[in-house]
Amino acid sequence: MSLPNTPYLIVLSGPTAVGKTKLSMSLAQHYDIPILSADSRQIYREMTIGTAQPSKEQLKEVHHYFINSHSIHQPYTAGDYEKEAMAVLRKQYQSRNIALLVGGSQFYIQALLKGLDSFPTISSKTKEQVLFDLDQKGGANLQEELKEKDPQSYRSIDIQNPRRLARAIMVIRQSGKTFSSFKSRAPASRPFIPIYIQLVRPRVELYDRINQRVDLMVDAGLEEEARKLYPFRHLKACDTVGYREWFQYFDGTWDREKCIEKIKQHTRNYAKRQLTWFRKEADRWNQFAPDQEKEIRGFLQVEVESPK
Repeated sequence: MSLPNTPYLIVLSGPTAVGKTKLSMSLAQHYDIPILSADSRQIYREMTIGTAQPSKEQLKEVHHYFINSHSIHQPYTAGDYEKEAMAVLRKQYQSRNIALLVGGSQFYIQALLKGLDSFPTISSKTKEQVLFDLDQKGGANLQEELKEKDPQSYRSIDIQNPRRLARAIMVIRQSGKTFSSFKSRAPASRPFIPIYIQLVRPRVELYDRINQRVDLMVDAGLEEEARKLYPFRHLKACDTVGYREWFQYFDGTWDREKCIEKIKQHTRNYAKRQLTWFRKEADRWNQFAPDQEKEIRGFLQVEVESPK
């Protein structure tokens, strides 16, 4: 493919375990470009196995940004990612007008492509009260509060995600305004044209792959990796599927077999939430199976060579 004059960002995404890593490696080698990861957990060097980071060999074959690059002890936000990823892209576009973004963390993808909304600073008192209510009264109580005070956010955010739910309630209680009112600004201007590619598989096949991958992670030493993180389980980074279940096992809440089954179940639940988000954004994503590399290359060639 010849170099286009306009900078393009290939955005390769899809649910967890769909097959992004293998295809992204092939595309990066074909176009001779690095990979920018958009995975909010693969960024941490202490979480190699449980986040399914690319192997050491793959990292040697293709340069990756935001893989194994930060520590769980270093607070890191989507805003930090937006700034750092934009800096990487500006550097990339000095030599090539093609870049490749790969990952399934929708918040990171949105931060880079659209920018982040400006929310009020949350006081420690408000934060503690909301988290106390979440712990003592449960998520259903906060869901009802959100439904009453901000129906729009109740319909649009993942209310089954305790962190997202608590964040919305914190903003509402702190500001006295709806959470959705802070999300109405226009997307940030970007110096590139995104090309959206979503990898898809039949649901049964995807869930099968998730179950098999968890078994492989356990064989590769996931339990030992989680045990090293156990002293730091209070950190936000460690509140992650594949680790928090082991913490329950270490605490004696679950036996080992139930722990592993819960990891599989929660990973499938996470994939389901990702698929829900893709459906809401369906008008922008071009769907391909992971083995359709030839078709994807043809699609990309048409996209970058067509007049805009």
